[in-house]
Amino acid sequence: MKKILVSLAAITAITTLLSADTLIDSATKAGLKPIPSDKKELMKLIDNPKNPITDAKVALGTTLYLEPRLSKSGLISCNTCHNLGLGGTDGVSAATGHQWTANPHHLNSPTVYNAVFMDSQFWDGRDPDLEKQAQGPMQAAPEMAISKEMAVERVSSMPEYVDAFKKVYGDDKITFERIADTIAAFERTLVTPGKYDEFLAGDANALSADEKAGLKTFIDKGCASCHNGIALGGTMQPFPAVKPFKFADVGDFKGDKNGMVKVPTLRNITETAPYFHNGTVWDLAEAVKIMGETQLGATLTEKETASIVTFLKALNGKKPEVTYPQFPVSTDKTPKPVMN
Repeated sequence: MKKILVSLAAITAITTLLSADTLIDSATKAGLKPIPSDKKELMKLIDNPKNPITDAKVALGTTLYLEPRLSKSGLISCNTCHNLGLGGTDGVSAATGHQWTANPHHLNSPTVYNAVFMDSQFWDGRDPDLEKQAQGPMQAAPEMAISKEMAVERVSSMPEYVDAFKKVYGDDKITFERIADTIAAFERTLVTPGKYDEFLAGDANALSADEKAGLKTFIDKGCASCHNGIALGGTMQPFPAVKPFKFADVGDFKGDKNGMVKVPTLRNITETAPYFHNGTVWDLAEAVKIMGETQLGATLTEKETASIVTFLKALNGKKPEVTYPQFPVSTDKTPKPVMN
C-alpha cells in the first residue's frame, strides 16, 4: 500500500510539472516575459547607453526624485504623484500638483515601478524614454511648475549638489537635462520581480494552483493580447476597442492623434487603484469586467473575473529598498519658494 501511495504522489508531481510547463509555454507564446533574475541580463534591459546607470548617479537620482525644491512651490517632488510607498502612484483619481491643481484632463498618475519596460511614456505615449519623460512634470503648470532655469539655479545654489554632480559627470556643469537624466537613471532601477517571474522562468511551484488557473484564464480570454511583454503593458493600443468605455465622459482625454492609449502595466496592480487613464474605477474586479467588455467584447462570468483577479494579485513584486535622504541645506543663493 505504501508503494502505491508513493507512486501516486510521483504521478501527481509529474502531472503538475507537465501542466506547469504547458502553461509556461502558453504564456511565452502569448508574449509574456519575466524580469530576468540575472543582474547582467537585467542591466541589458534597463540601462541606457546614452545615460549609463552608475551607483553614484542612482544615489543622486534618488535624492532628486524626492527633492521638493525641484518644484516652483518647494512642496512637490516626483514622489508626490509617484509615491514609492504607494505602489509608485498617488492613490487619487486625477494627479494633483501646483496650487492644488488637478490634472486638467483628469488624468491618473501611472506607476513609476517597472516604467523602464514600457515602450513609451505618458498616457499618449509622446515620450520615448524615462529621460525625456522626467523633463515634463517638472515644467508642467499643473504639476511641479518650475522653469528649467529655476531648477538649475536651485540645484546649483547648494554645494552638496554641485559636488555630487561633479562626482557623477566629472565636471561642474549642471543642466536641466542632466537633472532629468539623473532622476531617470534612478527610475530605471525601480523594477519589482516576484513569484510570477519565477514561474515564467521555470519554477512550477512559484504560483499556486488558483494563480495558475487565473493565468490560464487571462491568456485564454485574450487579456495578454495587450498586456504582454515584461511590463504586462506599455504598448499603444486603441481604447476603447470594441464597446464604449462607460466613464469616457470623465475628462477630455482621447489618446494620441490616432486614438491610441498606452496600456498600463498590471504589475503591482492591487496597489495602484484607482484604475484607467481617468482614475474612475476603484474595484479591481470591476476594472477586469470593464476591460472584458470594452476591449474584448466579452462578458466575463463572476468565476472568470475572480480567477483573473487571483492571478493579478500574484503580480505584486519585491520593491527595491529606498532610503529617504537628508537634503542639502538651502543657501542665500537658493531661489525662494513661489506659491502662485
